Amino acid sequence: MSAPPSPSQSEPPPPPDPRRTAEAKAAVTAHLTAIGNSHTSALETRVSDIQNNSIVISKQEEEVTKQTKKLADESKKHQKVADDAAGKLKELGDIQNWAEVLERDLLVIEEALKMGEGEDSGWETEEGEVEGEYPGSRPPLGNEDGKGRQRSKRRFTDGSEEADTHDVMA
Repeated sequence: MSAPPSPSQSEPPPPPDPRRTAEAKAAVTAHLTAIGNSHTSALETRVSDIQNNSIVISKQEEEVTKQTKKLADESKKHQKVADDAAGKLKELGDIQNWAEVLERDLLVIEEALKMGEGEDSGWETEEGEVEGEYPGSRPPLGNEDGKGRQRSKRRFTDGSEEADTHDVMA
């Protein structure tokens, strides 16, 4: 007997059934689509979140820029107020200094007035001293021709005295 024919020698396989081929193609395509969809849906969700977050961040960035400008304006206003206050404090210091100088001058004038009304001032002429003291009023100017010398003493708060003589011409 002879051996059965080898498959290469046998008849070619029957042509594929077009209906079965289409079903197989559809099944493979559906499987690949399902695999792709499972991966892309996760990525699409992440992309959507990133886009939404980007929009929110842009809005926040604009708001931060606006608030920064407002803060800079407020800072300038506060600096101006601080500078004005510093200037006024300087003026107050100047006024205080002026008041102290004025007070010293008034004390000197008061002391001079006290000396003018003082106990030990008199009037001395070339011929001698004019009698008496002249509290509260001006002494006469020297002798008959209006010439003379005025003698005065200054008393200081520490108790010391200073004598002075001035020539007076009428």
